[in-house]
Amino acid sequence: MTEIPLQPAAKTQGSLDHVFYVLKANPVTLIAFAMFALLIFSAVFGPALVPYDPLATNASNALQPPSAAHWFGTDNVGRDMFSRVIVATRLDLSISVAAVALSFVVGSVLGCIAGYWGGWPDIILNRFLDTIMAFPLFVLAMGIVAALGNTIENIIYATAIINMPFYARLVRAEVNIRRDAGFARAAKLAGNSDLRVLAFHIFPNALPPMMVQVSLNLGWAILNAAGLSFIGLGVSPPTAEWGIMVAEGANFIVSGEWWLAVFPGLWLMIAVFTFNLLGDGLRDIVDPRKRS
Repeated sequence: MTEIPLQPAAKTQGSLDHVFYVLKANPVTLIAFAMFALLIFSAVFGPALVPYDPLATNASNALQPPSAAHWFGTDNVGRDMFSRVIVATRLDLSISVAAVALSFVVGSVLGCIAGYWGGWPDIILNRFLDTIMAFPLFVLAMGIVAALGNTIENIIYATAIINMPFYARLVRAEVNIRRDAGFARAAKLAGNSDLRVLAFHIFPNALPPMMVQVSLNLGWAILNAAGLSFIGLGVSPPTAEWGIMVAEGANFIVSGEWWLAVFPGLWLMIAVFTFNLLGDGLRDIVDPRKRS
């Protein structure tokens, strides 16, 4: 009897059912996705919903502690800290997602080529990755940004470069293990080209461990961007960015204005914690072996 292929609507419904099943099966994953949704909401709608202009100064309200009018207090020039922390979510998430997406794509392509065909592409890739990883990664990012200039684009490129070896080596190992597996040989015997076997049969099986790496790298990318801003090589003031606000607030902790550093640091911690929790859920969602 001829098997009837699934229609696109049925495939979409099946994918959604699988996502909901994963979320119900793991409460921690559900909490992580809820926290992630809150971050996305803050990034998309936060600038339109905050009560004050994050760049507006008011000397008469400088260094006010948290209150009903200013939930996170005000900074040394009277800017509302709550508005600045929420607005900074868009910038920090944009840098993190763009950098990880770039490193994921480039690293996956290079890793697939090296792992599937081997030979001189494999040798060149490994020496290139060894060169990158020979440096402390944050120091390498500092050097790249210092050489190219501290713009948002260069921060993204620097963060992508230091994260790329993780994906390239992981994909290379996964592809190298599975290129001679039974399902890959069967796909070749069915008339599929090498590129099709690699893209549709081998690479999907490498995605589960990569999703864990993606979630970790999203947190590392935010910390990297905040760290660059903290030492003066990231986004320039008066732009609302978590690293800048922590750096500015650190100067006032001794004098008692603790809220200037605590609240942006707390938001940074929540973002990194959320991404670290997302890994297992993303792995289960994309794992072909866990689909019913």
